[in-house]
Amino acid sequence: MNTPPLRPAPAAAPRPTVRLHLWLEEDGEMVFGMGRAMLLLAIDEHGSLKKAAEALGMSYRAAWGKLKQTETALGLRLVEKAGSNREGYRLTSAGREAMDRFRAWFATVERCAVESAATVLPWPVRQFEDKVPDGK
Repeated sequence: MNTPPLRPAPAAAPRPTVRLHLWLEEDGEMVFGMGRAMLLLAIDEHGSLKKAAEALGMSYRAAWGKLKQTETALGLRLVEKAGSNREGYRLTSAGREAMDRFRAWFATVERCAVESAATVLPWPVRQFEDKVPDGK
């Protein structure tokens, strides 16, 4: 099959966005990924697993299951009660560190992918713009 060579896009053409699905698994089971990091971030922001789940468009049961699966896989407590049941949840230091380190690793891999694309692909690409502030 004769395939014509790729040509660079015109300067005015939109640049495609690099998007990555990056996660850690063991024996085919999810250990940690961006969804888990976002769940921890939402718990941190809302102080509640229920509100975090709602903000992410998932059920409380699904959020709880994902959280427990990850805690079991890592052998770490990621969240703890913030007092009584009414006071909700907060991240443990291990939970905060897991979230922060995964997000930092993801950003590094994404930057590397964008830089690599500039040398491999015939058109410019751009990095996905995360709408979540980096300060958390």
